[in-house]
Amino acid sequence: MELKQMSLLSGKVGIVFGVANKRSIAWAIAQAWHEAGARLAFTYQGERLRENVEELGAAFGSDTLILPCDVTKDEDIATVFEALKAKVGRLDLLLHSVAFAPRDALEGQFLSTSREAFRIAHDVSAYSLVALARTAASLMGDGGSIITMSYYGAEKVVPHYNVMGVAKAALEASTRYLAYDLGPRKIRVNCISAGPVNTLAARGISGFTEMVKHYETHAPLKRNVLPQELGAAGLFLASDGSAAITGQVIYVDCGYQIMGM
Repeated sequence: MELKQMSLLSGKVGIVFGVANKRSIAWAIAQAWHEAGARLAFTYQGERLRENVEELGAAFGSDTLILPCDVTKDEDIATVFEALKAKVGRLDLLLHSVAFAPRDALEGQFLSTSREAFRIAHDVSAYSLVALARTAASLMGDGGSIITMSYYGAEKVVPHYNVMGVAKAALEASTRYLAYDLGPRKIRVNCISAGPVNTLAARGISGFTEMVKHYETHAPLKRNVLPQELGAAGLFLASDGSAAITGQVIYVDCGYQIMGM
């Protein structure tokens, strides 16, 4: 069984956007990809996260490509993929686990969202997938798999998630349109909607602790999703086992999404 998993992504090249620390969902998926045989590159947002990402990425080998990337800047995106092309020459997998909204927009009422907070949330959290996919596609000559991360707040109202929920709804719609555009090139685009995980980003949401307890009580499995389970889902969507799946939002939330009350 272990040998079979090791071969799932053997020879594949992937790039991961959105690792902040070892608790990141992106890191859980990156570990699963690595264990399945993929060769990975990483990016980091700003100098504050550089040391964390370099330390984590180094665990995959001293030659692991680790580059800065502000996903709101097309020139940064171009530089990352140029470096990847120069070093490896191709790409098979891309993980987009990037989201941001100003902290004050994740408190109080959605009604109070400023125009600037709305713009920032959508630029970083949704448009960045479009920008990354467009550039990455040129390196996916043999097809590929692009995966992004969403949350239930894209579909239903989650208090305090506010503008991030609206941005995630845009991200999920973008997933479908990208899947349509890139399908003829054998590039699949899918979205994982994860249950609450104690990540750096999640702790910025007011009432997150109460949200976690609510999931434990109401999800059919009576617990929250584990990082390694999200890693396994990311591995599935990257592998040939999901070769006929594209444009989908896959809920990995212990069944919470099916509940009405």
